[in-house]
Amino acid sequence: MDEMQWDVVVVGGGAAGLSAALLLGRARRRTLVVDAGSPRNRFAGHMHGVLGQEGVPPAQLLERGRAEVSTYGVQIAPGTVQRVDPTGAGVQVTLDTGEPVRARTVVVATGMTDVLPEIPGLAERWGRTVLHCPYCHGWEVADQRLGVLTTSPLGLHQAQLVRQWSDTVTVFTAGLGPLDAAAEHRLRSRGIELVASPVVEILGTSAAIDAVRTADGTLTPLDALFTAGTPRPHTAFLDHLGLATTDTPMGRFLAVDGAGRTSNDRIWAVGNVTDPVLTVPVSIGAGARTGGAVNAALVAEDFDRAAAPDHAAGPAPSEYWEHRYTSAERMWSGHVNQVLAEIAADLEPGRALDLGCGEGADAIWLAQHGWTATGIDISATAVRRATEAARAAGIPAERLSFVAADLSTLGEGDRYDLVTASFLHSPVALPRAEILRAAARHVAPGGHLLITGHASAPAWAELPPAHGPRFRTPAEEVEELDLDPAQWTVRVAETRPRQVTDPQGRPASIDDSVVLLQRHEHRAAVPPRAPVSGAADTGRSDRSASASS
Repeated sequence: MDEMQWDVVVVGGGAAGLSAALLLGRARRRTLVVDAGSPRNRFAGHMHGVLGQEGVPPAQLLERGRAEVSTYGVQIAPGTVQRVDPTGAGVQVTLDTGEPVRARTVVVATGMTDVLPEIPGLAERWGRTVLHCPYCHGWEVADQRLGVLTTSPLGLHQAQLVRQWSDTVTVFTAGLGPLDAAAEHRLRSRGIELVASPVVEILGTSAAIDAVRTADGTLTPLDALFTAGTPRPHTAFLDHLGLATTDTPMGRFLAVDGAGRTSNDRIWAVGNVTDPVLTVPVSIGAGARTGGAVNAALVAEDFDRAAAPDHAAGPAPSEYWEHRYTSAERMWSGHVNQVLAEIAADLEPGRALDLGCGEGADAIWLAQHGWTATGIDISATAVRRATEAARAAGIPAERLSFVAADLSTLGEGDRYDLVTASFLHSPVALPRAEILRAAARHVAPGGHLLITGHASAPAWAELPPAHGPRFRTPAEEVEELDLDPAQWTVRVAETRPRQVTDPQGRPASIDDSVVLLQRHEHRAAVPPRAPVSGAADTGRSDRSASASS
């Protein structure tokens, strides 16, 4: 996954996390959901009290939710998060693979675990006949023999709730501590039976309960048992940040404001990681609220940046691309760009300038085919690798050189017979049109300017139109260059298919925009040959920007 790729990383793909992701995707935010695949309610066969989804299995709700968010360009990656580290302008999320992912903000929706008493037979029946929420499961066991295994003083409240669903209720009071006369009278007043001896075993077959055995050897026949585990929020990956927490009767949870923001402005939280009593519909609503609030915060930040006198939209291109190259052993395939090879083969070799040369494959090919080439790139690491590759290819320094600089370092008198820019796209702000117009000034009379770019996103990206990058058509490229037609002739302006291999190793095709212009000449140039389709893939989907003016 590319650095700086995401607006938001949502950690946790349960009801709360997917609901937040849905709002963010619809707000056209680049959103990644990292999902461990272990929601709190995975032990239950069905959900209840969820309007429009009554009786639906939890797994089915999440499956549908994942499909829904995916239609808005949200990506879902299996795994867990090791840690989150604020970086000033965003956060770095380290995955369990060790891979760092950078985003502007993170939404924590990791939920919690119910730690149950270590009583034989209890955990095996959790979510089936050992239950915790009468609103979620009370209807299904109504009028049966119900028990309440208290684990803390809060069990008194749970015991009173359960009485609403059955007249036959037994409360095992050991978890309440010493029961005063008023509390005992209150429970018995509605016919609740009280058992003081601690529960030591749950008896039954498979998921069913037949009886509960207490320490005094007594067997109490039951059909279902309600209890409350000790909530353990999944926040260990945040512990080093010292985020503010809230002490509740059920434990300590992340403290958030009304919109879900934690004590760190870049970190938001939603769902059971903030409140253990939130049910599925409440978590869905909270996720939607937080997703909208996160987008609103990012919108405000976008306007703040744009309106600031010293506005800089993200990192400088030199900083961004240097980081990209230093983060990977190799960025590109090492093969020449297909379009360059096709067109340059029909041109008379001379001096060539390759903008955004990357690791040097195009410039090396030109030097090997009779050109005296110069490659220029904004990344010093890219230039170092290109120089090493040229040396390994045995190309003399007088035939090929590389420069780590931007276009402004070229002298006004430098002229080239071919100036080429292949995939000069950048996810950070870059004055591309200005760079290409400046490059045109360095084309010698009779020379050519070749611009190759992406004409479409790859089919396997499966992004809806609102999320897809906006690529210029060949006609738009020519129009934006705005070169004097009295001095320039458009030789090629077309879209060409290129055969590639998708991430699964299957053959695929992607469109390239090709523009070739010739400055009016002192010497003739041979027209390029007709477009060729079906040639080998260059292996490069993007190259670093060469210049910043």
